[in-house]
Formats: sequence, C-alpha cells, structure tokens
Amino acid sequence: MTANPDSNDPGAAVSESPRQVIALVDDDRNILTTVSIALQSEGFATRVYYDGAAALPALLDNPPDLVVCDIKMPRMDGFDLLSKLRESSDLPVIFLTSKDDEADEATGLAMGADDYIAKPFSQRLLIARIRAILRRGELARRAATRPPDAADEPLPDLIRRGRLVMDPARHQVEWTGLAVSLTVTEFLILEALALRPGVVRSRSSLMDAAYQDDVFVDDRTIDSHIKRLRRKFRLVDPHFAAIETLYGAGYSFADP
Repeated sequence: MTANPDSNDPGAAVSESPRQVIALVDDDRNILTTVSIALQSEGFATRVYYDGAAALPALLDNPPDLVVCDIKMPRMDGFDLLSKLRESSDLPVIFLTSKDDEADEATGLAMGADDYIAKPFSQRLLIARIRAILRRGELARRAATRPPDAADEPLPDLIRRGRLVMDPARHQVEWTGLAVSLTVTEFLILEALALRPGVVRSRSSLMDAAYQDDVFVDDRTIDSHIKRLRRKFRLVDPHFAAIETLYGAGYSFADP
C-alpha cells in the first residue's frame, strides 16, 4: 500500500507488511509522502500523523518501533509530544529540525530524543540513522530477555566502578543500589566511559561507541547525551559528579 497522507485517517498504517513500523509526525505533507515511500521501499511499514495531538494517543495505544517527528507543528509541537511520551514510554524518537535551530537540537536531545536530523535532510541519512537506532534497541532487548540458562554464549560480566553497576546483558544500571533508566545510546556512552575509568575519551571515540554504523553525528549530540546522563544520575544522587569534562579533550569516568 502506498503512502497517502491525504487519507481521512492520518494514523492509518500505510503498509500491511509485518515489518518494523516507523511513525512520521509532520505538518508538511510532502515530507510525509516522500519519506513514507522511501521507508516502504526499504521494507518498513509507516504511519503518518499531521501533528503531535493526532499522534500522541495512537503512539501510546499502539506504539511503533520508532518515531520521526518534526518540532514546529500546530496544536502540539514536537517538544510537547516528546515530553508526553517520556512520561510513560522509552519509544525511540528522531527529531527533524531546521538547519539553523541549534538550540532546538540541544533541547530535544536533553529531553530524551535519541537523535536529530537537520532539514533539508538526505533520505539515505535518515534511513541509516533509523536502522542504527533500531539495531541497537534490538540488541538490548535480546540481551534483556535472554533466558538465564541459555548456553549459546556467556553473559557479559557486570561492570562495577565505585558506586556504579552496569549489566550489559540486561541493559540495567544502578548507582548506589538505585536503578537509573537509560536509553540505548546513553547506555553505550556510559559503558564506553566506565570500561576505561580515568581515561579521557574524545567525543569522536564516544560517537564510535554509541553510533556503530558509520553514521555522522556532531559534537553537540554527544554533549547533549552527557548532560542528560548527568541529569538522570542526579535524580538519584544530587551530588553525582563521576562523569568529568576535560574541556577541549572530552569526557572521563571517575568514582573512587
């Protein structure tokens, strides 16, 4: 079934294939049409919504695998939509932003978006980013649901660094015994830091750890993820300071 953003039901699935489902939320119908067609040609199913107000109940009641969302929309913009989603869902979200709106990019990542792409954008880049996020999420889900007696391969060891405990097999993190919920991207960045405590990791090396599919991201992406990591840990420990910044060089993890 081809994309039809002019349908009376903007949330209707435009592909009946039992494939991964991508929800597109944008008030630009041309973008909805062209991106839907491109995604369907790559084997995805798509659902389209014209603004956040139309999308929110459908995304909560019948979650897709990932959401691609514009920021500036009528009735409910992308920020409000993401905020409502994050109250009860870790659904992966990629923001579409205007090229000159750097503040929007930083705000979106700080609120919990998994990635952003500036308009005008390459459809090939968008599809690569979608695949990268879905692949990381699938690996995390498989690890989390792996039977404890499975013998096909050994479970990764727990990572213990001071008050931090990370369980890569189950995608779980604790700080001073309290659980900290992280997105897949946040987990991979923290894991890269914790595996080499005291070593300053450059932004480019953290990008390689978190975005393992030759997908380009810039420094602001890593900086925004680090800020959100710190914010999440400070919810359980207001004095958290284990992720250190060496200005001009990168970040390190240190907890006695």
